[in-house]
Amino acid sequence: MTENVVIAFVLTTLAGLSTGIGSAIALLSRRTNTRFLSFSLGFSAGVMLYVSFVEMLGLAREALAGVYGESVGGWAAAGSFFAGFVVIFIIDQLVPSYENPHEARSVEEMHAPQNSSSLKRLGLLTALAIGINNFPEGLATFAAALSDVQVGISIAIAIAIHNIPEGISVAVPIMYATGSRRKAFWYSFLSGVSEPLGALVGYLVLRPFFSDTLFGVLFALVAGIMVFISLDELIPTAKKYDAGHAAIYGVGLGMAVMALSLLI
Repeated sequence: MTENVVIAFVLTTLAGLSTGIGSAIALLSRRTNTRFLSFSLGFSAGVMLYVSFVEMLGLAREALAGVYGESVGGWAAAGSFFAGFVVIFIIDQLVPSYENPHEARSVEEMHAPQNSSSLKRLGLLTALAIGINNFPEGLATFAAALSDVQVGISIAIAIAIHNIPEGISVAVPIMYATGSRRKAFWYSFLSGVSEPLGALVGYLVLRPFFSDTLFGVLFALVAGIMVFISLDELIPTAKKYDAGHAAIYGVGLGMAVMALSLLI
Protein backbone atom coordinates (compact mmCIF):
# COMPACT_ATOMS: atom_id res chain seq x y z
CA MET A 1 0.00 0.00 0.00
CA THR A 2 2.79 2.44 0.93
CA GLU A 3 4.57 1.80 -2.37
CA ASN A 4 1.33 2.35 -4.30
CA VAL A 5 0.71 5.62 -2.46
CA VAL A 6 4.13 6.95 -3.53
CA ILE A 7 3.60 5.84 -7.15
CA ALA A 8 0.10 7.36 -7.14
CA PHE A 9 1.44 10.73 -5.95
CA VAL A 10 4.23 10.70 -8.54
CA LEU A 11 1.82 9.89 -11.39
CA THR A 12 -0.64 12.57 -10.27
CA THR A 13 2.11 15.18 -10.03
CA LEU A 14 3.47 14.38 -13.50
CA ALA A 15 -0.04 14.50 -14.99
CA GLY A 16 -0.79 17.87 -13.39
CA LEU A 17 2.48 19.56 -14.24
CA SER A 18 2.21 18.57 -17.92
CA THR A 19 0.62 22.02 -18.32
CA GLY A 20 4.29 23.04 -18.59
CA ILE A 21 4.49 21.11 -21.90
CA GLY A 22 1.66 23.22 -23.27
CA SER A 23 3.41 26.31 -22.02
CA ALA A 24 6.65 25.34 -23.79
CA ILE A 25 4.75 24.67 -27.03
CA ALA A 26 3.03 28.05 -26.82
CA LEU A 27 6.22 29.97 -26.09
CA LEU A 28 8.30 28.26 -28.78
CA SER A 29 5.74 28.09 -31.58
CA ARG A 30 3.78 30.60 -33.64
CA ARG A 31 1.33 28.03 -34.97
CA THR A 32 -0.71 25.14 -33.56
CA ASN A 33 -0.80 21.71 -35.18
CA THR A 34 -4.55 21.61 -34.68
CA ARG A 35 -5.08 18.20 -36.28
CA PHE A 36 -2.55 16.53 -34.00
CA LEU A 37 -3.98 18.35 -30.97
CA SER A 38 -7.47 17.18 -31.93
CA PHE A 39 -6.26 13.60 -32.29
CA SER A 40 -4.43 13.76 -28.92
CA LEU A 41 -7.47 15.11 -27.07
CA GLY A 42 -9.62 12.40 -28.67
CA PHE A 43 -7.06 9.78 -27.63
CA SER A 44 -7.21 11.07 -24.06
CA ALA A 45 -11.03 10.88 -24.08
CA GLY A 46 -10.94 7.33 -25.47
CA VAL A 47 -8.62 6.16 -22.70
CA MET A 48 -10.75 7.74 -19.97
CA LEU A 49 -14.08 6.51 -21.37
CA TYR A 50 -12.87 2.93 -21.79
CA VAL A 51 -11.18 2.65 -18.41
CA SER A 52 -14.18 4.26 -16.67
CA PHE A 53 -16.82 1.91 -18.10
CA VAL A 54 -14.79 -1.30 -18.43
CA GLU A 55 -12.44 -1.19 -15.47
CA MET A 56 -13.28 1.34 -12.75
CA LEU A 57 -17.06 0.90 -12.72
CA GLY A 58 -16.54 -2.86 -12.72
CA LEU A 59 -14.13 -2.65 -9.78
CA ALA A 60 -16.62 -0.43 -7.94
CA ARG A 61 -19.48 -2.89 -8.39
CA GLU A 62 -17.27 -5.80 -7.34
CA ALA A 63 -16.08 -4.03 -4.18
CA LEU A 64 -19.55 -2.84 -3.14
CA ALA A 65 -21.20 -6.17 -4.00
CA GLY A 66 -18.69 -7.89 -1.73
CA VAL A 67 -19.92 -5.75 1.18
CA TYR A 68 -23.63 -5.25 0.46
CA GLY A 69 -24.54 -8.01 -1.98
CA GLU A 70 -25.05 -7.96 -5.75
CA SER A 71 -28.26 -5.92 -5.86
CA VAL A 72 -27.50 -3.22 -3.27
CA GLY A 73 -23.88 -3.06 -4.42
CA GLY A 74 -25.00 -2.47 -8.01
CA TRP A 75 -27.31 0.36 -6.95
CA ALA A 76 -24.57 1.91 -4.80
CA ALA A 77 -22.08 1.78 -7.68
CA ALA A 78 -24.57 3.36 -10.11
CA GLY A 79 -25.50 6.06 -7.60
CA SER A 80 -21.84 6.88 -6.95
CA PHE A 81 -21.16 7.03 -10.70
CA PHE A 82 -23.86 9.64 -11.29
CA ALA A 83 -22.81 11.48 -8.14
CA GLY A 84 -19.49 11.98 -9.94
CA PHE A 85 -21.43 13.73 -12.72
CA VAL A 86 -23.05 16.03 -10.17
CA VAL A 87 -19.71 16.87 -8.47
CA ILE A 88 -17.93 17.83 -11.68
CA PHE A 89 -21.01 19.66 -12.99
CA ILE A 90 -21.05 21.86 -9.87
CA ILE A 91 -17.32 22.56 -10.23
CA ASP A 92 -17.81 23.35 -13.91
CA GLN A 93 -20.49 25.93 -13.03
CA LEU A 94 -17.94 27.82 -10.91
CA VAL A 95 -15.92 28.62 -14.05
CA PRO A 96 -17.41 31.33 -16.33
CA SER A 97 -17.74 30.03 -19.89
CA TYR A 98 -15.63 32.83 -21.37
CA GLU A 99 -12.74 31.93 -19.06
CA ASN A 100 -13.11 28.18 -19.54
CA PRO A 101 -9.65 26.65 -20.10
CA HIS A 102 -11.21 23.90 -22.23
CA GLU A 103 -12.46 26.39 -24.82
CA ALA A 104 -10.46 25.76 -27.99
CA ARG A 105 -7.84 28.47 -28.55
CA SER A 106 -4.95 28.14 -30.97
CA VAL A 107 -1.52 29.66 -30.36
CA GLU A 108 -1.79 32.01 -33.33
CA GLU A 109 -5.28 33.10 -32.25
CA MET A 110 -3.93 34.21 -28.89
CA HIS A 111 -0.99 36.03 -30.53
CA ALA A 112 -3.46 38.64 -31.84
CA PRO A 113 -2.90 42.09 -30.25
CA GLN A 114 -5.08 42.80 -27.22
CA ASN A 115 -5.06 45.10 -24.20
CA SER A 116 -2.25 43.92 -21.87
CA SER A 117 -4.31 44.25 -18.68
CA SER A 118 -7.17 42.19 -20.14
CA LEU A 119 -4.67 39.61 -21.37
CA LYS A 120 -3.12 39.32 -17.92
CA ARG A 121 -6.56 38.96 -16.37
CA LEU A 122 -7.44 36.27 -18.88
CA GLY A 123 -4.25 34.36 -18.13
CA LEU A 124 -4.65 34.55 -14.35
CA LEU A 125 -8.35 33.64 -14.41
CA THR A 126 -7.63 30.75 -16.75
CA ALA A 127 -4.93 29.52 -14.38
CA LEU A 128 -7.46 29.68 -11.51
CA ALA A 129 -10.08 27.89 -13.61
CA ILE A 130 -7.60 25.14 -14.44
CA GLY A 131 -6.78 24.81 -10.75
CA ILE A 132 -10.46 24.31 -9.91
CA ASN A 133 -10.97 21.81 -12.73
CA ASN A 134 -7.80 19.83 -12.04
CA PHE A 135 -8.52 19.22 -8.36
CA PRO A 136 -10.96 16.29 -8.93
CA GLU A 137 -8.75 15.02 -11.78
CA GLY A 138 -5.90 14.67 -9.28
CA LEU A 139 -8.14 12.65 -6.99
CA ALA A 140 -9.17 10.51 -9.97
CA THR A 141 -5.59 9.70 -10.98
CA PHE A 142 -4.57 9.04 -7.39
CA ALA A 143 -7.50 6.73 -6.66
CA ALA A 144 -6.93 4.73 -9.85
CA ALA A 145 -3.19 4.32 -9.23
CA LEU A 146 -3.78 3.35 -5.61
CA SER A 147 -5.94 0.45 -6.75
CA ASP A 148 -4.06 -0.60 -9.90
CA VAL A 149 -0.78 1.02 -10.93
CA GLN A 150 -1.25 -0.01 -14.58
CA VAL A 151 -4.65 1.70 -14.77
CA GLY A 152 -3.23 4.70 -12.91
CA ILE A 153 -0.45 5.09 -15.47
CA SER A 154 -2.97 5.02 -18.35
CA ILE A 155 -5.19 7.64 -16.71
CA ALA A 156 -2.19 9.81 -15.82
CA ILE A 157 -1.08 9.80 -19.49
CA ALA A 158 -4.61 10.65 -20.66
CA ILE A 159 -4.94 13.54 -18.21
CA ALA A 160 -1.42 14.76 -19.03
CA ILE A 161 -2.36 14.97 -22.72
CA HIS A 162 -5.50 16.96 -22.01
CA ASN A 163 -3.56 19.33 -19.73
CA ILE A 164 -1.31 20.42 -22.62
CA PRO A 165 -3.79 22.82 -24.30
CA GLU A 166 -4.61 24.20 -20.84
CA GLY A 167 -0.96 25.18 -20.48
CA ILE A 168 -1.20 27.04 -23.81
CA SER A 169 -4.30 28.90 -22.58
CA VAL A 170 -2.42 30.26 -19.56
CA ALA A 171 1.02 30.92 -21.06
CA VAL A 172 0.23 33.02 -24.14
CA PRO A 173 -1.87 35.78 -22.51
CA ILE A 174 0.54 36.04 -19.55
CA MET A 175 3.52 36.34 -21.90
CA TYR A 176 1.91 39.13 -23.95
CA ALA A 177 0.68 40.95 -20.86
CA THR A 178 3.98 40.91 -18.96
CA GLY A 179 6.52 40.52 -21.77
CA SER A 180 8.14 37.74 -19.72
CA ARG A 181 8.43 34.21 -21.10
CA ARG A 182 9.69 33.04 -17.71
CA LYS A 183 6.59 34.31 -15.88
CA ALA A 184 4.35 32.82 -18.55
CA PHE A 185 6.00 29.42 -18.21
CA TRP A 186 5.87 29.34 -14.42
CA TYR A 187 2.26 30.51 -14.14
CA SER A 188 1.28 27.83 -16.64
CA PHE A 189 3.44 25.16 -15.01
CA LEU A 190 2.15 25.90 -11.51
CA SER A 191 -1.50 25.95 -12.61
CA GLY A 192 -1.23 22.15 -12.66
CA VAL A 193 -0.20 21.98 -8.98
CA SER A 194 -3.84 21.61 -7.92
CA GLU A 195 -3.79 18.11 -9.40
CA PRO A 196 -1.34 16.59 -6.89
CA LEU A 197 -2.96 18.86 -4.27
CA GLY A 198 -6.28 17.15 -4.98
CA ALA A 199 -4.60 13.80 -4.47
CA LEU A 200 -2.95 14.92 -1.22
CA VAL A 201 -6.14 16.35 0.28
CA GLY A 202 -8.10 13.28 -0.78
CA TYR A 203 -5.52 10.98 0.79
CA LEU A 204 -5.26 12.90 4.07
CA VAL A 205 -9.04 13.20 4.43
CA LEU A 206 -9.95 9.68 3.34
CA ARG A 207 -7.00 7.69 4.74
CA PRO A 208 -8.64 6.94 8.13
CA PHE A 209 -11.70 5.55 6.34
CA PHE A 210 -10.05 3.27 3.76
CA SER A 211 -12.29 0.22 3.24
CA ASP A 212 -13.90 -1.78 0.43
CA THR A 213 -16.95 0.46 0.67
CA LEU A 214 -14.90 3.65 0.33
CA PHE A 215 -12.87 2.27 -2.55
CA GLY A 216 -16.02 1.11 -4.35
CA VAL A 217 -17.73 4.49 -3.98
CA LEU A 218 -14.54 6.36 -4.93
CA PHE A 219 -13.95 4.29 -8.07
CA ALA A 220 -17.52 4.80 -9.28
CA LEU A 221 -17.39 8.51 -8.41
CA VAL A 222 -14.12 8.95 -10.30
CA ALA A 223 -15.51 7.02 -13.28
CA GLY A 224 -18.43 9.46 -13.42
CA ILE A 225 -16.08 12.44 -13.22
CA MET A 226 -13.89 11.13 -16.06
CA VAL A 227 -16.86 10.31 -18.33
CA PHE A 228 -18.22 13.84 -17.79
CA ILE A 229 -14.84 15.42 -18.56
CA SER A 230 -14.49 13.31 -21.71
CA LEU A 231 -17.97 14.08 -23.07
CA ASP A 232 -18.25 17.70 -21.93
CA GLU A 233 -14.70 18.94 -22.47
CA LEU A 234 -12.32 16.68 -24.36
CA ILE A 235 -14.37 15.51 -27.35
CA PRO A 236 -16.09 18.88 -28.04
CA THR A 237 -12.73 20.70 -27.79
CA ALA A 238 -11.08 18.10 -30.03
CA LYS A 239 -13.79 18.64 -32.65
CA LYS A 240 -13.27 22.43 -32.53
CA TYR A 241 -9.58 22.02 -33.28
CA ASP A 242 -10.25 19.89 -36.37
CA ALA A 243 -13.42 19.62 -38.47
CA GLY A 244 -12.40 16.22 -39.87
CA HIS A 245 -12.24 12.82 -38.22
CA ALA A 246 -9.00 13.25 -36.22
CA ALA A 247 -10.89 13.41 -32.92
CA ILE A 248 -12.85 10.19 -33.42
CA TYR A 249 -9.75 8.39 -34.72
CA GLY A 250 -8.05 9.45 -31.49
CA VAL A 251 -10.99 8.19 -29.40
CA GLY A 252 -10.90 4.82 -31.13
CA LEU A 253 -7.15 4.41 -30.78
CA GLY A 254 -7.25 5.51 -27.14
CA MET A 255 -9.86 2.84 -26.39
CA ALA A 256 -7.88 0.20 -28.29
CA VAL A 257 -4.66 1.02 -26.47
CA MET A 258 -6.45 0.93 -23.11
CA ALA A 259 -8.11 -2.40 -23.98
CA LEU A 260 -4.78 -3.94 -24.98
CA SER A 261 -3.04 -2.69 -21.83
CA LEU A 262 -5.75 -4.19 -19.61
CA LEU A 263 -5.78 -7.51 -21.47
CA ILE A 264 -2.00 -7.85 -21.51
